[in-house]
Amino acid sequence: MPAPTYHVIGNYLSPYVRKVLVCLRLKGLDYSIDPIAPFVGNAEFERLSPLRRIPVLIHGDRVINDSTVICQYLEDLHPAPSLYPQDPGDRAQARWLEEYADTRLGEVIVWGMFFQRGLKRILFKEDTDQARYEHARDVALPACLDWLEPQVPAQGYLFGDQLSIADISVASFFRNAAFVRVQVDAARWPRTAAWLDRVLALPAFVALARIEDTIARVPLHEQRPLLASLGEPLSETTVGGASPRRGVMRLD
Repeated sequence: MPAPTYHVIGNYLSPYVRKVLVCLRLKGLDYSIDPIAPFVGNAEFERLSPLRRIPVLIHGDRVINDSTVICQYLEDLHPAPSLYPQDPGDRAQARWLEEYADTRLGEVIVWGMFFQRGLKRILFKEDTDQARYEHARDVALPACLDWLEPQVPAQGYLFGDQLSIADISVASFFRNAAFVRVQVDAARWPRTAAWLDRVLALPAFVALARIEDTIARVPLHEQRPLLASLGEPLSETTVGGASPRRGVMRLD
């Protein structure tokens, strides 16, 4: 059997990796994956990802970093089904919402909540910054939801009936909020809650959610054999295994 065309480096629990995997699945593209967390990447990982961030996409001799760049690259090579609106204005707005998710929701949900209640304690053996976690949960995230609520349609997706990179990106981050038991209050933000339910019910998200839920409470060093037992398309080698350390651009 020929090797998959695309190789992804990055853990299933990362919203940035999830975004890329959803795009690959929606476009029907085969891939292999090295499911490491960036914190345990070795010297080869750092050569491939100088900022020590995931995901990394390897396509032949080409190495591509950053989830936004990767998704656009896949769109350029495989334009059908399109994950970007056709109208230039809508396409620009979709890219902005993707950037909003990657930056602001990343800061609030990933670093303010998911990292604080998970990897900081488990991997780095450090105490949760409870004040930061509570501010993210009780102040920053509600402010994000207040802004998102009027952007979200009562039916369909952010740009009509066509799913776009904007839907995929924003929903990917709220999936991580669920891992720390934070849900969108449907009484306060009804449109956003209903829209998230629609997006996360898509087969690509549901298939990944089964994998994520299986490994979410499993130590990093035990995840690879568990994923292999689930039949996931793991690479033969890994660029993980180094002692845990933070990336060069810290948000924690």
